[in-house]
Amino acid sequence: MHAQAVILDRPERLGLARLALDAPGPADATVEVAWSGISTGTERLLWSGRMPDFPGMGYPLVPGYESIGRVVEAGPESGRRVGETVFVPGARCFGPVRGLFGGAASHLVAAGSRLRPIPDSLGERGILLALAATAHHALAGSEGRGRQLIVGHGVLGRLLARIARIDGLDPVVWERDPARRGAGTGYKVIDPDQDETSYARVIDASGDAGLLDRLIARLAPGGEVVLAGFYEAPLSFAFPPAFLREARIRVAAQWQPGDLDAVAALAGSGALSLDGLVTHRRPAGEAEAAYRTAFGDADCLKMVLDWRAQP
Repeated sequence: MHAQAVILDRPERLGLARLALDAPGPADATVEVAWSGISTGTERLLWSGRMPDFPGMGYPLVPGYESIGRVVEAGPESGRRVGETVFVPGARCFGPVRGLFGGAASHLVAAGSRLRPIPDSLGERGILLALAATAHHALAGSEGRGRQLIVGHGVLGRLLARIARIDGLDPVVWERDPARRGAGTGYKVIDPDQDETSYARVIDASGDAGLLDRLIARLAPGGEVVLAGFYEAPLSFAFPPAFLREARIRVAAQWQPGDLDAVAALAGSGALSLDGLVTHRRPAGEAEAAYRTAFGDADCLKMVLDWRAQP
């Protein structure tokens, strides 16, 4: 079986290619993809060639870890059934071509245990479950008490704020871009230069490696900075301000299956709204232009590739 897949031959050289899929085993399922999302964090680094050393790194590669599709073949040990709508957090099924993270293709083969059934009603918004799980993991890694600050009002920042509200917290969000300060649902979005508040927990969703000193300066005594972005540059900080506050710094690693299950349930029940986050859509055949828009257009919060017309 073959699939049409987004392939990065080298930095800033991207297009569609027809790739042979690995044969599925008894524990695997084959998924016909309807939509996949473009990550402006890790995928931007892969596209630009600035990705730090990472397991499996190298070109050519198939990017993507935010795919929604329908199971068209299910192995007897896969735990999946034909016709299910599932979220696919990437795949490694393209033979010698690396899957990093391998979700941007018309068809995928993956272990059934990695797939998460989701309600059909989520539609294209289901691609947001990976970022929602990232937000859930960042928030769940420590007890949230006192004032909460989220840095960055992109998709991850908005999901952090929405889940924090579900958890009974009252977050404030910092955003430098005036165009992105709107659309807060039940929380404040402010210019960081206008804020002198101290916070019990600061969650960075910006990926800006140069912010750490400023974030530590906004901590209350014993406060915590959570690094929820992906950082291409080394991070450092001045010791005295961190010492005076007895600051804690925590890295929120990749989400776990329990995080994905939690946010899928919240989104499926309507408790977690995924509305207003997908702003741009392109047919998968226009992938090259779609990636450039996703990475270069400040108005693009989230770009979705539509695979339904691909052979």
